[in-house]
Amino acid sequence: MIRRDYILRQIEQFAAMLAQIAGFAKNEKWSEASTVAGGEFQRLAGVEAPELVRLSETNLLARLIEHEPNVAVESKVFMLATLLKTQGDLLVGQNRVEESRAYYLKGLHLLFETFGRVEITERPDFLPTVEIFLAALRDEPLPLTTNALLMHHYERTGEFAKAEDALFEILDSEPSQIELLEFGRSFYQRLLSLNDTALTSGNLPRAEVLSALAELDARKARLNQD
Repeated sequence: MIRRDYILRQIEQFAAMLAQIAGFAKNEKWSEASTVAGGEFQRLAGVEAPELVRLSETNLLARLIEHEPNVAVESKVFMLATLLKTQGDLLVGQNRVEESRAYYLKGLHLLFETFGRVEITERPDFLPTVEIFLAALRDEPLPLTTNALLMHHYERTGEFAKAEDALFEILDSEPSQIELLEFGRSFYQRLLSLNDTALTSGNLPRAEVLSALAELDARKARLNQD
């Protein structure tokens, strides 16, 4: 109970901090907003924002996991992912759109890493969804790595049509890579092992899976002929 009370207090304080940043941003007090955000980056991860986005997700999680129980780590990760989205928004507000992408991508990747490693117990209201991050990144194509993480996320959550969309973003970005076609074939083979109800629920019926698999086989045959 003491640990849960502690986490709830941390979440309340974090929410108040977000409200403070939002107030500064509304009045275009970018320096004040950035100062508050910078202090929170230091508190959560022990580094400043520019250094944080250069860390791998594994190294970043290692910093957060140290000396913390799983429930506390989950909350801390959610706070940091939210803070990364907030920092990206602050940069957009200052017309520093290119810089903002690094923060949006890092926050999104951090969510994917967390969703893939632990069973999520509770999502705080302040946490941006995957779709909110994607909306912030919509002006340019996603990196291949991000699309691969996105694909696995949607497959894991049973949103197979969305997973397929991410897959074809990958394939169309590197159309001559046979290895990526094999990567795609593995995805469809996994889907074929599921029942029809699961596939229909994921908006990718079995007939569409078989059709897409045949398309990848045709692409592979054309590449082998070249």
